[in-house]
Amino acid sequence: MVETDYSQNTQYRQKNWPNTKLKKRSSQRYREIFAQVSPQLINEHYNWFIVIEPNSGDYFVDIDEEIAVQKARHKYPTGMIGIMRLSETGTCGKI
Repeated sequence: MVETDYSQNTQYRQKNWPNTKLKKRSSQRYREIFAQVSPQLINEHYNWFIVIEPNSGDYFVDIDEEIAVQKARHKYPTGMIGIMRLSETGTCGKI
């Protein structure tokens, strides 16, 4: 089986890879919304998942990651969403 290297194919890259500027802007927006809402939520929902839709600022909280994502996808079926944890760092695991 031959693997295809798509990194050099500009047409493929433009069509299938996310826009880097949009990704950075969304990433910044996730952090802004998280910084705004986490102080009110962290005491009652520590270590729960928070799913953020960056364009609207809406967020969905649940102890179960899948349920939090389902809530977000119910309202925003095709929108970009970011998943964080309600903790001091917002991270969802270890690297």
